[in-house]
Amino acid sequence: MVARYSRIAGTGSHLPPRRLSNDDMTAMLAQRGVETSDAWIVERTGIRARHFADDGVMCSDLALPAAQAALAAAGRRADEIDLIVVATSTPDMVFPSTACILQAKLGIAGCAAFDVQAVCSGFVYALTVADAMIRAGSARCALVVGSEVFSRLLDFNDRTTCVLFGDGAGAVVLEASDEPGLLASSLHADGRHVGVLCTPGTVSGGKVSGDPLLKMDGQAVFKLAVGVLESAAREVLAKAGRTEADLDWLVPHQANIRIMLGTAKKLKLSPDKLVATVAEHGNTSAASVPLALDHAVRAGQIKRGDTLLLEGVGGGFTWGAVLLDY
Repeated sequence: MVARYSRIAGTGSHLPPRRLSNDDMTAMLAQRGVETSDAWIVERTGIRARHFADDGVMCSDLALPAAQAALAAAGRRADEIDLIVVATSTPDMVFPSTACILQAKLGIAGCAAFDVQAVCSGFVYALTVADAMIRAGSARCALVVGSEVFSRLLDFNDRTTCVLFGDGAGAVVLEASDEPGLLASSLHADGRHVGVLCTPGTVSGGKVSGDPLLKMDGQAVFKLAVGVLESAAREVLAKAGRTEADLDWLVPHQANIRIMLGTAKKLKLSPDKLVATVAEHGNTSAASVPLALDHAVRAGQIKRGDTLLLEGVGGGFTWGAVLLDY
């Protein structure tokens, strides 16, 4: 039977244990002759700390405990999963997909498994794809994960970018349902802005070709982000026949507290309806939305029946939103 709807049955997340405060970053960068400070970082971003994976820890290693936590929260066994979608820009290897590697680490086989690459919008893209496959009858119980080891892409001689990002993973179990869960989604991209946020390296002939470190035009990203996040929010609200007054929580991509507060203000939402974990996690790219979602659920902020707006924006330039009843 084809499902009419999909709903989130459980959430999970994982952070690598190595936590670096702004003071830790300041000391580390000083050894390279790069100046920064806690005050400089907090004023511009709201970030106070981030987590970095140890050497040898891969994207799938972070995804596994997040996935297991989501499965436990949903009351599901791994062998009940019939679809795995992993959003990441930092996969374990060129191929196969991190989703296939995660599938093996979960001890299961046979179900569809693939990665989605939309950088910081990745989880919103992956969730939308899984929802569509459930509604089409191609799956009934999906594991959707955002996992990143962005610390591997950072240029530690560039204080404007290296202090922003962290590593982590978040996951949800998305199930077929007779009751509405995911109400509407909106995905967009504009490849004309590729250069404002990119890592322009690749593997060719056994060597790295190009520059494998992250590049960002911060001002351009800020200007683009605030506008497209508002438009995506209004698009999904209109699709679902809802208004801003119906929102209990805004769970945005955790990139910069000023962007997040700016989006909330444009939607006439009180700051206390904003789920914000950026201070402790930094920008974890595709992991940031599911990380924030899981932390808010486990903290008792988000409860069953709440209406949530999830939003992402990132390199590509990509952006999107999902409106759902939790």
